[in-house]
Amino acid sequence: MAQTNSFGQTSNGETDDSPNMLVYRKMEDLIARMQDEKNGIPIRTVKSFLSKIPSVFSGSDIVQWLVKNLNIEDQVEALHMGTLMAAHGYFFPISDHVLTLKDDGTFYRFQVCLTCSTVQFSALESMENESLARLQRAFARKWEFIFMQAEAQAKVDKKRDKIERKILDSQERAFWDVHRPVPGCVNTTEVDIKKSSRMKNPHKTRKSVYGLQNDIRSHSPTHTPAPEAKQPTAEELQEQIKFWQAQLDRHRLKMSKVAEGHIVYMIYSESKKYLIPSRVQILLGLTVCVYVLCSKEPTQSRVKRWGFGMDEVLKDPAGREQFLKFLESEFSSENLRFWLAVQELKRRPIREVPTRVQEIWQEFLAPGAPSAINVDSKSYDKTTQNVKDPGRYAFEDAQEHIYKLMKSDSYSRFIRSSAYQELLQAKKKSGSFQDRRTSFEKFTRNVVSGCVPPPRVTA
Repeated sequence: MAQTNSFGQTSNGETDDSPNMLVYRKMEDLIARMQDEKNGIPIRTVKSFLSKIPSVFSGSDIVQWLVKNLNIEDQVEALHMGTLMAAHGYFFPISDHVLTLKDDGTFYRFQVCLTCSTVQFSALESMENESLARLQRAFARKWEFIFMQAEAQAKVDKKRDKIERKILDSQERAFWDVHRPVPGCVNTTEVDIKKSSRMKNPHKTRKSVYGLQNDIRSHSPTHTPAPEAKQPTAEELQEQIKFWQAQLDRHRLKMSKVAEGHIVYMIYSESKKYLIPSRVQILLGLTVCVYVLCSKEPTQSRVKRWGFGMDEVLKDPAGREQFLKFLESEFSSENLRFWLAVQELKRRPIREVPTRVQEIWQEFLAPGAPSAINVDSKSYDKTTQNVKDPGRYAFEDAQEHIYKLMKSDSYSRFIRSSAYQELLQAKKKSGSFQDRRTSFEKFTRNVVSGCVPPPRVTA
């Protein structure tokens, strides 16, 4: 229920010109018509067993009055309108905490404009007991003083008439049912914090991306423009520049996360072979390294390394082969073949570069090319100019663009693909893998782990 204070605001913190206040005024005018002595809803005192229920009316009386006085044809619409008014606390059921309107003999009572705190003598609900216990814990040190104040108010309340005290008790319950509803009920007094902030600061306007004012009130004739802000001095601007430069120089990575990622990478890194004792390296020479890199069956560490980044896939021959097979299955292998062709171009002798540049151009970039790739206009124009004077780095811009495309799209699909997952799971099956391990592989595994005995030195 809306209550206006001396500052022109309601109990919800809304000003008189807010849209909600216009709705409240319409509902209050309708309530005033309901309370009219001649044409309003008949208010009566109902006799009950050994007691009387003062100043009540039934829910069917409200529905009939709305249908008659508002020219409403459907009773469902009248019931919905009455429920909305009850949810705002203008009238309430005397025996229920749920503020809804029922088209039956349920008794209702009008709420007064201002309800002061009174002392309730009836038993508390379970929700109220929980709130009371929480308050007792929060105000444990001051609870004796609060109890003394409550006793003083109770003595004042006992001097009132019994019927008046009964009505005030029900009205106070209804007041808190509106402002502190029970769980599961709609809170009609809740105000959006963004709307409340705009109402408290009407001079602030939000700027859009186009530099225009998005606030509708800025076009209103009653809107007064905000005073111009003070322009910062040169010293203040220099301080701001230094502050933002210092913020840009700061890294936002935690050392614990960096160290964790580095440890995981080093577990499967090839640089472990440089940590082998020198006597073992002398024994192995380059044989083991060539065997491991040229092996068609990649080890589990190599397969796991492919998941660290696309660079790990491209620098591993087995990774490039598996990546190319995956792209061929999706009919999109031209990007990887172009990237590999440009990498091979950089290692060619200078006398073969012009011929190879034309071959790459005709295959991937020329109009009507059999394996055309998709590059942006800027990279295409620059590559076209470079081809006129062919060199090893004529396709540098196009290669960088294709690399970014593969990294953002093709590589992520490859890592999530069933082919990679099956390859990764297959390497984890140690039983079958050990059965097929040759004696040379066993030897290299023992050497890497440092289990090979030192060579005998004869005189």
